Amino acid sequence: MPVKIELNKSAGNGAKPIKIYTDDIENQALAQLKQVASLPIVHSHVAAMPDVHAGIGATVGSVIPTLKAIIPAAVGVDIGCGMTAVRLSIKAAQLPDNLASMRSAIERAVPVGLQAHKTVSVRTSACKKLAPGVEWLFEKNPTVMKMLKQPQTLWTKQLGTLGSGNHFIEVCVDESRDVWVMLHSGSRGIGNAIGQYFIKLAKQDMGKHIHNLPDKDLAYFTEGSEHFVDYVIAVNWAQEYARVNREEMMGLVLRAITPFLPEFRADRQAINCHHNYVSREVHFGEEVLLTRKGAISAREGELGIIPGSMGAKSYIVRGKGNPDSFCSCAHGAGRAMSRTAARQNFHREDLIEQTRGVECRKDTGVLDEIPGAYKDIDRVMENQTDLIEVVHTLKQVLCVKG
Repeated sequence: MPVKIELNKSAGNGAKPIKIYTDDIENQALAQLKQVASLPIVHSHVAAMPDVHAGIGATVGSVIPTLKAIIPAAVGVDIGCGMTAVRLSIKAAQLPDNLASMRSAIERAVPVGLQAHKTVSVRTSACKKLAPGVEWLFEKNPTVMKMLKQPQTLWTKQLGTLGSGNHFIEVCVDESRDVWVMLHSGSRGIGNAIGQYFIKLAKQDMGKHIHNLPDKDLAYFTEGSEHFVDYVIAVNWAQEYARVNREEMMGLVLRAITPFLPEFRADRQAINCHHNYVSREVHFGEEVLLTRKGAISAREGELGIIPGSMGAKSYIVRGKGNPDSFCSCAHGAGRAMSRTAARQNFHREDLIEQTRGVECRKDTGVLDEIPGAYKDIDRVMENQTDLIEVVHTLKQVLCVKG
């Protein structure tokens, strides 16, 4: 049975209620949710998804509706981070017996970590579509330009690249033995620079007018303030960059694996969804700026992707449009321990065991991404059966990590 805990239902201090879709939540995350719910700009209530865990300022796995205001640090610095997946027209039996060469081909085709393409190797049309936003951004906010090395070209060279941390590319097999390609990435260096720049501005603005914020990372812009419109334009651009980045990367991956497979099509089912973003939506009778910080949209009938860790299952889901969650659901398994704690508590032998059967890196460089550092994805899914229904269950057979 799903779990839903409600807090602040009758709070007399003006704090909004909090609806939490799990009983597995650490004290720090709970404290952060209470701080967000105390902000005067919050509408109706705050929702916390089953994969909730502590973040910076706002909790990862939270959905925050704000009235005529926006919290840059809640959106974060990996603006538009999300998932895309396509189902191929081949079966698992048609995959090579050894996937090592396929993994190497993907790693050659898609720069990972801090790397970028040596040249602008992505579609010219994609760069042309995004270029006007960059020109406005650099002209309006020269500080952003200074934060990026060779900004005029770096954003194009990073388009179609993976990044690091929990970003990944996977080849998966579903319950019908169909093959999927799935990947997770965001807005790369330029999104990070945009996020940092506006978070700093919000803190400066708040410091002039409001001095009793529960956390400085909850500083916000209100409509009519000096930087509100600039931030909305910039964040929307970064979200589009992230979406296009995933599209371009998927094209590179499909071309890289083509020599290893029989002829296939990749148009049977495709999904591209953000899980770290803000959008204008109507909820509980008001137009709000809805921030999904580690959550995906789950409107009725809408398809989404919920990945597990690099050794666990992932899910293609269909939303049920639950209004109490603001038509949202979890974005993944959610971390059970920090990266530092993972490196302290696990060893390479643990990583090898927990990723048995998956063609992936098994060195200490990815130890902080070990499956044991994440929550149980099955429990996360059990706690949101009133938010989504499972359409496909995927198990990775190949994983490329940033």
